[in-house]
Amino acid sequence: MNTSNLAPRASLTTRENPWPLALLSANIKKYVDRMSALWVEGQVVEYKRRPGTRMAFFTIRDLNQNVSMTVKAFAGVVDKAGPGFDEGARVVVNAKPDYYEVNGSLSLFAHEIHTSGLGDLLARIEMLRKALAAEGLFSTERKKPLPFLPQVVGLICGRNAKAKHDVVVNAQARWPSTRFEIREVAVQGERCVGEVSAALAELDSNPAVQVIVIARGGGSVEDLLPFSEESLVRAAAAARTPIVSAIGHETDAPLLDLVSDYRASTPTDAARKVVPDVAEQEVLVADIRARLSYLLGQRLDAELTGLANLRARPVMARPSAMFDVEAERLAGARERLRLRTRSLVELAEGQIQSAAQALRALSPQSILERGFTVLRTPSGQVITSAKQVSKGDLIEGLLAKGRMVAQVVGATPGKEGNENE
Repeated sequence: MNTSNLAPRASLTTRENPWPLALLSANIKKYVDRMSALWVEGQVVEYKRRPGTRMAFFTIRDLNQNVSMTVKAFAGVVDKAGPGFDEGARVVVNAKPDYYEVNGSLSLFAHEIHTSGLGDLLARIEMLRKALAAEGLFSTERKKPLPFLPQVVGLICGRNAKAKHDVVVNAQARWPSTRFEIREVAVQGERCVGEVSAALAELDSNPAVQVIVIARGGGSVEDLLPFSEESLVRAAAAARTPIVSAIGHETDAPLLDLVSDYRASTPTDAARKVVPDVAEQEVLVADIRARLSYLLGQRLDAELTGLANLRARPVMARPSAMFDVEAERLAGARERLRLRTRSLVELAEGQIQSAAQALRALSPQSILERGFTVLRTPSGQVITSAKQVSKGDLIEGLLAKGRMVAQVVGATPGKEGNENE
């Protein structure tokens, strides 16, 4: 760029001899670069954490004037600011002005960041959050299920607040018979913690109240600080009644939201959560009835088809057919039993006949029938040797038929060792 004919100072430029914009930007940068680092105070109004990035960017605003400026810093510098550094935090920053020639933007390059005021409070709240989390007060296992259709809803809200209107109107629009026990209290400032805690204890002790809604509907970080007080958070954790928190907006995170059984993004969202929609339930019931009717119809058709198939079977046309096979089997078994019995009887008869023949052959009567006689003395002793009688003795003879008496006229003993001859 030929600068020999250009005005040496800005005050010497004319319409005929203006500065190029790049020259103005370069001179501004030279001037800004000569500025020294300084301490500046403000409130963080815009900051999004981006883990893993080298640089961090946020915007601070003057505490009293509507003046803001972008600040950039290395991620490590922001981390050193502590857990209280976030949107809404009051900070003191040591930074050097930095001018970017390409788009003419002025920003601050921060070397140190310290939270103060609200930032310190937020840091203490973060420490309390970690301590309560370590105790398990925020765990999912502790959260109580909300009732499907509470008869009475407890509502803690500000006096004549829009949050009250949003909860009541929307809840009764969904389920007209819903009743409320409302406690209007201070929802910010010094009296907030005490009044909210007292109202919570009163509603929790009422057996008719089945769910409690604590509603505010957003506000500044300072306004929501009471809902992170330890005493209030512990009171909510100890309550036996399920609690719905509708304190802040989506980006707000008071500790009461973490300990509540359900966090609603708005009071209207809380109303939708605590009571069902009667129109939706009617549609659901109609759908269930239609599905039940369809399923019953299918089941009935299946049973009728099964019954028709059963009736079409031959055994149903002639029920006695199922006994035919068994009758044939029984007849066969009976015949086999008869034949077996007859066989056993015939075998036994043959054995008896054989035994009778053997018995007859060995019977004394049979011997007598062959012409033999049994001789006995008058005393009944059977005579087997001639030595048992003498001449003139009377003896009795047993014949096959009848008996006789004879007198011995002589007896000849047999030879020694052969008396039976």
